[in-house]
Amino acid sequence: MISAPVRRSVWLRGAVSAAILAYLISRIDVGAAFTALVQVSPIHLVAVLVLVGFDRGVMISRWLLVLRSSGQQVALKSVAWIFLVSSFVGSALPASVGGDAARAYTLSRRTNDASEAIASVAIDRLFGVLSLAVLASVGVVTWGTSTDALPAEAIWTAALAVGAGCTSVFWADRVLGRLVPTTWHESRLGIELIGLAEALSRYRNRRPALAGVFVLSVLVQLLRVVQAYLLGLGLGLDVSLGYYLVFMPVGLLMLLLPVSIAGFGLPQGTIVWLLRPQGVPDSLSFALSTLIILTGLAGNLPGAWLYARSKGQ
Repeated sequence: MISAPVRRSVWLRGAVSAAILAYLISRIDVGAAFTALVQVSPIHLVAVLVLVGFDRGVMISRWLLVLRSSGQQVALKSVAWIFLVSSFVGSALPASVGGDAARAYTLSRRTNDASEAIASVAIDRLFGVLSLAVLASVGVVTWGTSTDALPAEAIWTAALAVGAGCTSVFWADRVLGRLVPTTWHESRLGIELIGLAEALSRYRNRRPALAGVFVLSVLVQLLRVVQAYLLGLGLGLDVSLGYYLVFMPVGLLMLLLPVSIAGFGLPQGTIVWLLRPQGVPDSLSFALSTLIILTGLAGNLPGAWLYARSKGQ
């Protein structure tokens, strides 16, 4: 049974998604957007769906590498099942947070080690965010010094802030040791927080594995940028791949924020806003953002099948 706080959170974020969607729809030519959606090039759409399946495989491999580096000998089949089913379950929950929570919970039930389970998911997600910052920086270099919507200085500042924040996680044990009062160390909450901080901090000594995780993370985000680029081509958008490297990491970061359901709402509004400097009509950029979300949800369908199969058994 879903707890009351979770239900309230889902309703709240659902309301936020609905409000932003209602605003966007009131500002665009809905008929033109729908026409663009149904007339997207089938060849480009099929190519994107193939890449979606490939990026799911890379993400599973990335998480498996994180787990192996921590000594958790979970079978590949189990890792794939947990990842795919959790991604499907998370589709109805706030952004990626719901899927990550389901993933950590399911793994902790199978391994009886909640701290390591949460830490593995956190590290996996952390490198996903870090790779977005790296791609945005590459996009600035390849595209140019600035854009009307995203000044280069803002991107560099945000990338450095993300890098510093991600790096600090590996010293969570020292930070938390100083912040948590000594009197709390024996409490249940204190023990859980310190255990999680220690689990996270142990990853700073696993540099070869983390290097591999980072490479796979960059590959995943590149695949997503290419997917968006191909969908744009399928819609007839005349936008260079370099600019996709600038705006797509921002759009993907909006997908990670727990303020929408299944990615609808804020990420779409962000993509519409960021494509305006390129002269893309709002109806087409809205169609593109919708296709990005729908093809991502299509990647969760294997998880739906696995979930239904497990319930049937």
